[in-house]
Amino acid sequence: MAAKPGFEESLGRLEEIVRRLEQDNVPLEESIRLYEEGMRIGKKCRLILEQADRRIQKLTEELEKEIDDES
Repeated sequence: MAAKPGFEESLGRLEEIVRRLEQDNVPLEESIRLYEEGMRIGKKCRLILEQADRRIQKLTEELEKEIDDES
């Protein structure tokens, strides 16, 4: 089983989808398929960013607490 693509790889695929959809000659069914894929990837990227934000917030709070405890 292949590893799930990470954030950077997913974002790259999303950029490919956008470039393809911006072309004039994309058939309707392919456009719909690409749109659906893009929406799934976008959701995944948002979730990854939200998790990263929570981790950063937690680390910041922990470091601030350590600094306060040292004062």
